[in-house]
Amino acid sequence: MISIYILTYNEELDIAACIESASLSDDIIVVDSCSSDRTVEIASRYPVRVVKHAFESHGRQRTWMLENIAPKYEWVYILEADERMTPELLAECITASQQSDFIGYYVAERVMFMNKWIRRSTQYPRYQMRLFRHGKVWFSDYGHTEREVCDGATSFLKETYPHYTSGKGLSRWIDKHNRYSTDEAKETVYQLENGSVKWQDLIFGKSEVERRRALKDLSLRLPARPIVRFIYMYFLLGGCLDGRAGFAWCTLQAFYEYLILLKVWEIQHMSQTSVDVKILEGVGNRE
Repeated sequence: MISIYILTYNEELDIAACIESASLSDDIIVVDSCSSDRTVEIASRYPVRVVKHAFESHGRQRTWMLENIAPKYEWVYILEADERMTPELLAECITASQQSDFIGYYVAERVMFMNKWIRRSTQYPRYQMRLFRHGKVWFSDYGHTEREVCDGATSFLKETYPHYTSGKGLSRWIDKHNRYSTDEAKETVYQLENGSVKWQDLIFGKSEVERRRALKDLSLRLPARPIVRFIYMYFLLGGCLDGRAGFAWCTLQAFYEYLILLKVWEIQHMSQTSVDVKILEGVGNRE
C-alpha cells in the first residue's frame, strides 16, 4: 500500500470527491494551507489525518509536508484537491512501489475542462513527479509551481490521473491564475537575467520532462509570447480539434501569458522607478 498526501486551500467544492477517490488507501493525509472555507470541516468527516500549515510557496509546502508529517508507508503519492486518484492508477502505484529499480515515478495528467478532456493542446502526455519513496524526493520553487529534486533513478507510469482545472468555475480559474502570474513574472525576470536555454535538451532530451522544461526556458525569450503560445497550442498541437473547449482553453492560456508579460514589465518598471525615487530623495536630503 502507499500513503497519499492531498494539498488543499479553499477546496470545499473538491475535497470530498478527491478524498473518496483516494479512499482505497488507509493512510490519507490532508495538508491544508489554512483555508478560510469549509475544507477542513469536510475533510475531517473522513478517516484521514488533517494538518494545517501556512502556505509560503508550492515547493516549500511540499518539502515541509515531507519533512514534518511522517507517512504510514515507505511510498507516497501527492494529489491536489482538483485531481483524482483512479483504481487503475492506484493499482499500478502499488505494483511500482514493490520494485527497487527506481525511487520515483512521473505520472501524466488528463486535463478536464468544460466537461472535456483537452488532450491535444495540453501537450499530453505531460508528466509530474507524483509517486516516490519517502525521503528520496524533495521540491524547490519554480515560478508559481515547483520542481522536484530526486536522489536516485526515476521512471514513468502508464496510468494517468484526471485534473479538473475549472471545477469551481471560470472565475475561480482566473482568480487563481492571476495570483500564479505574479510568481511566474518573478521567475521570468530571474531566468532572463541568470538562466539560459538548454538547446540539447530541447531537441535530444531523454524524457518529456527534460524537453518540456527546455521549451519553457525558450518560450520566456520569445517575442509576442501570448500570440505565439496561442498559435502553438491551437494550430501546431491541434487544440482546434478539441472543439469549443479547446478554443477556450488556448485563449485562456494566451491570456495567462499576457498577464505574466504585464507583470514582468511592472516588476522591471517599478524597480527602476523605486531606484529613481531613492536617488531623488538622496539629492533632496543633501540639499
